[in-house]
Amino acid sequence: MMNQTPLAQTLLIELQTEELPPKALVKLGAAFANGIANGLKARDFLEADSVVTAYSTPRRLAVAITKVRATSPDKAIREKMLPVAVALDKDGNPTAPLAKKLAALGFPDLKIADLERAQDGKAESFFYSHTAPGSALSDGLQPVLIDAVAKLPIPKLMSYQRPDGETVQFVRPVHSLLALHGDAVVPLSLLGLASGRSTLGHRFLSNGQPFDIAHPDQYAAMLKEQGKVVASSEERKESIRAQLLAKAGADQVLMPEALLDEVAALVEWPVVYECRFEDLFLSVPQECLILTMQTNQKYFALTDAAGRLRSRFLIVSNLQTDDPSAIVGGNERVVRPRLSDAKFFFEQDKKKSLESRLPLLANVVYHNKLGTQLERTQRVTRLAGAIARRLGYDVLLAERGAQLAKADLLTDMVGEFPELQGIMGTYYARNDGENEEVALAASEHYQPRFSGDALPSTNTGLVVALADKLETLVGIWSIGLQPTGEKDPFALRRHALGVMRMLVEKRLPLGISDLLADAAGVFDYMAAFKDPTQEVSAFMLDRLRGLLRDRGFSPNEVEAVLAQNPDRVDDVVQRLEAVQSFAALPESASLAAANKRIANILKKNEEALAQAGSVDPSLLQDEAEKKLYASVQRVQPEVDAAFERGDFTGTLRTLAQLRDDVDAFFNDVMVMAEDVKLRNNRLALLAILHRMMNRVADISKLAA
Repeated sequence: MMNQTPLAQTLLIELQTEELPPKALVKLGAAFANGIANGLKARDFLEADSVVTAYSTPRRLAVAITKVRATSPDKAIREKMLPVAVALDKDGNPTAPLAKKLAALGFPDLKIADLERAQDGKAESFFYSHTAPGSALSDGLQPVLIDAVAKLPIPKLMSYQRPDGETVQFVRPVHSLLALHGDAVVPLSLLGLASGRSTLGHRFLSNGQPFDIAHPDQYAAMLKEQGKVVASSEERKESIRAQLLAKAGADQVLMPEALLDEVAALVEWPVVYECRFEDLFLSVPQECLILTMQTNQKYFALTDAAGRLRSRFLIVSNLQTDDPSAIVGGNERVVRPRLSDAKFFFEQDKKKSLESRLPLLANVVYHNKLGTQLERTQRVTRLAGAIARRLGYDVLLAERGAQLAKADLLTDMVGEFPELQGIMGTYYARNDGENEEVALAASEHYQPRFSGDALPSTNTGLVVALADKLETLVGIWSIGLQPTGEKDPFALRRHALGVMRMLVEKRLPLGISDLLADAAGVFDYMAAFKDPTQEVSAFMLDRLRGLLRDRGFSPNEVEAVLAQNPDRVDDVVQRLEAVQSFAALPESASLAAANKRIANILKKNEEALAQAGSVDPSLLQDEAEKKLYASVQRVQPEVDAAFERGDFTGTLRTLAQLRDDVDAFFNDVMVMAEDVKLRNNRLALLAILHRMMNRVADISKLAA
């Protein structure tokens, strides 16, 4: 318990409710706590080191805040009254507007002598300085509570009638309001309830009678010991995690964070039990069984060390008992029909091949401006073949993989569990005897599905994934549905990022312009098609910028490589690593600044440069320009050789030899000489130097 003065003690607010929506519980709890804390902070009731703790269970929202003042501090206020010209008449007497202003502020008896006359911009105004007394916590907390509840992220309010006949609205019926400051009840009212100090424990594990909380600092402990309720959602979640791991033993427990969060929001006293199902269900693809257990029943599946599903699973109960047989048996009976449905869907789906389902894609609208899923499949198939040809991959496998990739959308299993699209396609393609790469393409063409997801493992899967994403980008963009602000309903940002990841990480020797031209080409039968490839190319490079920054490269380093809008990006990481290495050299800053200066000179003299031709050594006059020219001639073959063998770091490090000569040139040589021949010759020398310095990246960006 913290050392606190009697006037700054812990505040506890709790709403006791009916069962709250589990998926929204943590968000509701955080919003309730933050709303109370922010409101009190704005009214100066909190100390600088006050600590806010949010509590949420299926039947309560609560917050405890340490060091809350009983009375807010007095506040010195300097209020502007009116400009002097408005407040006084021509004889210097107070005007009616001034009297009205003073009355409105609650100071009707103030005299002119009580006011401060001070400059206010270009005019003079009257000001009044006074001390506003602090307010009591009970007065300040009432509007804070009402405002915090009103702003809770509740998608749909529930209207209900209180026992006294009053109709009120909240996410679920509220039965009691607890409000304690230290050991004293704070008088508040909300939703027809008056505040008190009592709360309820677990619906079944406690005695069902309200009990009093003596002090806010005892809240969590009393709920746990007397009420069999773990008040902290995070503590319940971690208790569930620990129990699951203990029960799993040598097996692996599948516990997605979202499922842990949801289950923690369903129980107040979590207890984990082990259940089983019949081994015959293991003949069904395990993804189906896992998904039905997680989605429909909120169960935790188990696998062996090799990742194979076990016929035992774990459940989280809200009841603790020495004999859980009834709980276990009930859950086993509930899950059996679900698993039977999955087995039935799988057996029925296998009776029809994926190929036989293709004509039915003509009945599924993809987009009213882009046709059906069958038309889209035909476009993706054409595009996959074109990309495979560019890479020298098996074109027939690529086209077959693309042709079958969406066929599982018409299966019963995917109809029941849309999350299994692609996964089921792989199982059914194998059942149909398709080539393994074709089968894998059904699932791999969706990859990467999210940030950090694996890329396709096969050539066919890679090509179909590229084709699928590029067709989406070009098609959706062409009808004007590109992302705007936070809205991206067709996930074009994810698709573009996926394409760039595949090009970069798989080091594919493909030009972005060629890929987008191929993608636009598959829409050639559509008369109204508007080619968006330039915009899509810029969009993809922008996604690449973010990807590279996330990998630890600085904005200047990224711009140095991408400023030239590279068409191929398979070596972009290697170029960035070279730029990083170059930037660490002592010569880099000087060369980057010189390169920036050269770029500006050349840009301003584009016409003269076009007429300059090559460097004429006989026109070199100053010793500094002769020396720079000789150094460029000497270094050029080294730079070319390093670049051709892909040694980008060596290319840039070789340039470091030129620093002294470049510095001397700019110190001693007047580039813009009056003699046109001299000027053009020097511009030609700088142009050679500029091209050599920027083969790997635009190093002038390092000077930005």
